Amino acid sequence: MIELTNAAAARTPLRELDEATFQARYDCDRFTATVLASRYRYVVKHMCTGLLTNAFSASLRDWYDFAATISGPPEHDYPMPAVSDSLALFLGTMADGTRNIVEEYGAERLRPGDVLVCNDPYRVGNHVNDILFVRPVFAGERIVGFVNLKAHMLDMGGTVPAGFSATKRNVYENGVVIPPMLMYQDDEPVRSTFSLLFDNARMGELMLPDVKSIFQNVLLGERLLRETVERYGAEACVGAMRYACDQSADAMADALERIPDGVYEGSDTIDADGVDAEEQFRVAVRIVKRGRRAELDFSGSSRQARTCINCGWMDTKTAVGVALKFLVDSEGAFTSGAFRPLDVVLPPGTFVSAMPPDGAIMVYWESSQPVVHAIFRALAGVLGEDAIGGDLGSGCMHNANGVRDDGTPWVSALHAGGEHGPWGATKHGDADSYQVIMLCNNLDTAVEACEAESPMILLRKEYAPDTGGAGVNRGGAAVLKDSLWLTPAQHYSTPLHLRHRSGFGVHGGADGAGGGVWLFEPGVFDVADARRLPDDGSQRYREAIAIGGVLDPATQLPDPAGEYVFYADVPIRDTARGAVYRYRTNGGGGWGDPFTRAPERVMRDVRDGYVSVGGAARDYGVVVLGDPAHDPEGLTIDAAATDALREATREAR
Repeated sequence: MIELTNAAAARTPLRELDEATFQARYDCDRFTATVLASRYRYVVKHMCTGLLTNAFSASLRDWYDFAATISGPPEHDYPMPAVSDSLALFLGTMADGTRNIVEEYGAERLRPGDVLVCNDPYRVGNHVNDILFVRPVFAGERIVGFVNLKAHMLDMGGTVPAGFSATKRNVYENGVVIPPMLMYQDDEPVRSTFSLLFDNARMGELMLPDVKSIFQNVLLGERLLRETVERYGAEACVGAMRYACDQSADAMADALERIPDGVYEGSDTIDADGVDAEEQFRVAVRIVKRGRRAELDFSGSSRQARTCINCGWMDTKTAVGVALKFLVDSEGAFTSGAFRPLDVVLPPGTFVSAMPPDGAIMVYWESSQPVVHAIFRALAGVLGEDAIGGDLGSGCMHNANGVRDDGTPWVSALHAGGEHGPWGATKHGDADSYQVIMLCNNLDTAVEACEAESPMILLRKEYAPDTGGAGVNRGGAAVLKDSLWLTPAQHYSTPLHLRHRSGFGVHGGADGAGGGVWLFEPGVFDVADARRLPDDGSQRYREAIAIGGVLDPATQLPDPAGEYVFYADVPIRDTARGAVYRYRTNGGGGWGDPFTRAPERVMRDVRDGYVSVGGAARDYGVVVLGDPAHDPEGLTIDAAATDALREATREAR
């Protein structure tokens, strides 16, 4: 059993230090330490702003599929004092990833002008498309820190263009693996490394300018950090890095202390790997909370999957940090110090701690998001009103490729699936209905950009009524998305969290509805006539090819009593020009007893299309009169009928 422990020697909390002790510990005063901690956050935000506005590929330019961090020097074990406000999936892996590749390459071998790279999921986390760029920052001959940027590359070779599928069986099918090696030396490209990357990857014409933009932004980060060192001195700057991490450790420990001591258990699942529908994959966590520390034990989790739906230990560690930040420590900075009061226990070879070569890692967020949900479920009871409902649960990926009429190859990655959808409600209010899963924090590609990148038209992006979990505060509504494909294409669809409702309710709230994926072949309906686009009540669902979800066999509509449709029955689907894919995400979980939601709020939901008139009566006990489709502002509430319906419901309970 591998135990990943960040325990540190006992020390006096920061707030109890007098000025002399603080100065001796951090080589600067409190004010300077605070200024420098803020400066480090400024540096990584500047790096990301520079890349976002100068990237070429859609994954960086439109998705914000990258992140920046700063790490301290090797003699202090690479503390990570600052992270960017971008892709959270990367942030928790980058502290360990930077340490791993610098130690393997050898810190003593690094020189000014170097940039180290690595994309191995077992060394730096995430998947092979995500390359970690590490730039050492020197003060004289001493390394005072590193500026790091991890960014998604459009393609890294392998059997699937762009890589997104859940059917690859081992690391060799995934794509090229780059071990820790120099990509720049003396600020010049290392030809052998560039050749290794571009000899194995598709779409080099977009990747090359992305790599050059990344290089310029690590140079920017280095310049800003060197200016800081020159102004404040190396010792003060390194001390402030340690201070920022200690501050996060104190904040997490304070938050844990507010949870009653005890043992709390939770679990969540992934539907299946890409081999068959029989085996579900379960994340199980046992949280032992004592004082200012907690141990999270994942020993009861399922074996590693036979296809690349796995994630690695660094991804699980990231998910632990994100979950606890949401639940108990939303104010503290997300640094490497936040993990110090936590012990994460992971046996090797589970699907959340996969090992090579057979434990392939590609769609790692699909297996690490259930880690977040398992922790949410484990602590929902003890947190009470502070619990958070479940979100859409899955990226519901859609990956497609083909050739345009002029012979130009194209690929579409994460544009046409269920990548964005609802979150769960909290005590603070209704949940948003259009976000990425809680582990992401990236952007949504504009419709115009999607259609410019690929030969497709997004016909529909809208909310589905009666899908958000009912509650005092309502869960976010499921998202419907229809995409029309203008050339023959190959499609990989990977909905991994439709078997069980991911949008679980908390504190008395109801679960969100389940989702589904369908393919309408050309000619099923006329896309020029919007009235003939299938809606949730349309008979044309019977004519669709069901791709995923728990569906009624007769109607092919989502039904919790229906049958599970295995997404990989046909791993690759070939379609003719004019095919339409439809995705409906899961709905988000509700918070609080829905029959105590103010009737006026329910009526507004009916007016805005989140809830139907029938759903208002069924799920909230509110009788709404009027026609929301043709006279939304004329809706009224039948107060007497509402009181009677709610009273009857209470008696029935």
